[in-house]
Amino acid sequence: MSYIEKKYKQKITDVFGELPSLEEDLINLLDKNSIAVIDDIAIICAQFNKKINLILKKYYPEIKEIKDKLDIKSSLKFYYDLIHKLTDLVRNVENFQKIDPEYYEKLVEFITNKQSLIFGKYRNISTQELTTFYDKNSRAKLEKILTEKIEMKSKQYFTIGSLEEEIKKIAKIAGAENVLITLADD
Repeated sequence: MSYIEKKYKQKITDVFGELPSLEEDLINLLDKNSIAVIDDIAIICAQFNKKINLILKKYYPEIKEIKDKLDIKSSLKFYYDLIHKLTDLVRNVENFQKIDPEYYEKLVEFITNKQSLIFGKYRNISTQELTTFYDKNSRAKLEKILTEKIEMKSKQYFTIGSLEEEIKKIAKIAGAENVLITLADD
């Protein structure tokens, strides 16, 4: 393991080490079952997001060991879901000005089950993703699909249908009485 990889792995560990205090603050807010604290919940969500993005952008790309990648990716997946759930909570409160108390309880349960989720559900998902990403056969298939899509894009610009209707509308607005669109001869 290179010096930089060790250093960045430690930085990732440090960032993950800061998150449990945010989780405790979040649980305390969620236990209040009140929409009055939704702004504080949104602030904590933003802090989670900022720290996870720091790991993703700055440190994670330098990690080369698959075992380390798996450990980190499993934890990241937990936090992705937590951020998604918190964002959903904030949006629901903004839209409906109330929320079912059970929703708060489910979030607290999700956070308290963090370790079992990381080492169970998220580890399995991360293992599959990393295996697919690093498997030579899977990579070859993905590259083939991408190549085909790029080739198709250069050959096919439009499909006849809604574009034709839009052209007719524009022409009529411009004063045309009749518009005829035909296929060009090759």
